[in-house]
Amino acid sequence: MQYPLEQLLTVKKNRFENAVKVLNEKKEILEKEKFHLKELEQERDLTRRHKEDKLIQLREELDKATTTQKIEQMKYYLEVVKEELKKKQDKVDKQKEVVIEAEKQVEVAKQDLFQKQKDLEKMDYHKKEWIKESHIEKEKKEILEQDEMGATSHEMKRRQREG
Repeated sequence: MQYPLEQLLTVKKNRFENAVKVLNEKKEILEKEKFHLKELEQERDLTRRHKEDKLIQLREELDKATTTQKIEQMKYYLEVVKEELKKKQDKVDKQKEVVIEAEKQVEVAKQDLFQKQKDLEKMDYHKKEWIKESHIEKEKKEILEQDEMGATSHEMKRRQREG
């Protein structure tokens, strides 16, 4: 005897397997976004160190009493580096938001997977219970049939003795 909800169980299994795939994809995306964030942070840090180096260089030139034109050039370049640092910091901040969103997507996928796993476990439990009940019903029918056959056989023997 086939389980009457076998098709539904198959659908639940497919949904669970799909949820596993989705979770793995979301985790992969998250890892890529985290890696990209680290790259951006390294670029930003490199620019920050460059800015600090140029600031130190400017201070040294001021201490030497260099020409005003050279100091102005250095200040202008320092402003350019500052602007570049700001752009890179903005990229880092945006990427952090992307990472946070990717983390949320992973969490949503985990919750979905958990729910699909619960649904599948319920269906598996129901199937096991149905199988147990089916076996019990089958045994009851067999016992009833044996009882009926025994009663029929007994009745036939009794009639033969009487007749």
